[in-house]
This record gives sequence, C-alpha cells and structure tokens, in this order.
Amino acid sequence: MEQTKFTAEKISRTAEIILNGNIEKVFPLFGAFEERKWAEGWDPVLIFPSKEIIEEGTSFKTQGHENIEEEYFWIITKFDPQEYLIQYLVSAENRYWTITIKCEPSGDNQALSTITYSYYGLNEHGKMLNEHSLNSMFRHNLKDWEEGINNYLGNLNL
Repeated sequence: MEQTKFTAEKISRTAEIILNGNIEKVFPLFGAFEERKWAEGWDPVLIFPSKEIIEEGTSFKTQGHENIEEEYFWIITKFDPQEYLIQYLVSAENRYWTITIKCEPSGDNQALSTITYSYYGLNEHGKMLNEHSLNSMFRHNLKDWEEGINNYLGNLNL
C-alpha cells in the first residue's frame, strides 16, 4: 500500500482587542475557569491539579466545536502573570494548536490584549480542519471576545 507524503504546515493569525478595565482585572479573565464569566457555553472540565487554579501544567478538557471533533485536551504551557502572558496548547485527534495571549496596559483603565492562534495539522484532514477553525475563530477578528469581556467588565462597574 502506497502512502502519500504529508507535509505539515503552521497557520497563524493574530488580533488585538481593547478591554475596558484595569489590567489586574482583565488578565485573569483569560484563565480557563474565569472565562466562564464572559464566554457563553464555556465549560472546561478540570484534569490537573485537583482545584481550579491557573499555573503551568494546569490541564482540562472541553467538548469539541461544530460536531467536528469530540473533545479537546488543553494544557497551560506558559503562564507569567507578571508579564500578563498565558499560552495554551490544545490537541485533538488530527491537529493541535496554541493560543497565546499577551496583555499590556493601554491608556486610562484599559488593557490591550494580543491573541495569537497557531494551528498545526497532523494529517491532511487536520490541515483542512485548521483552515476552517482559523477562519471561523477570526470571522469577527475576535471582536466577539472584546464584546463579551467588556460587557462582563461593564456589569462589574454598575
């Protein structure tokens, strides 16, 4: 049986969003468990450690999206709260990707958040899924994240 040669590729996209809050309040909202506060339907299931804390090595799983894949396994690969940096490695059967979030103060009581998704296919099907996922995730250039987080922050200040 002849196998076709697979060539792995990396595809990435970055967006910046402005969040209306002090960076000390904004940055934690990118943690896996705090995201529940602003992302409807977000429901991570903790694997490690035994309580919901954010640190390098924290791992959890979530249901797959759009009935494409059953579930995703997530691990925090970088966490530097002094630099307002967090990175997730997410894996599925045919692909994996990283989500890197870097925040910095911006003006009075605002934070600039730079979010980069980098996808890697493990096979041709994974490469096709990556194209679809990247286009879907950045359909609104992450302005849906900006809106969700700012709505949450706005409700805190009522």
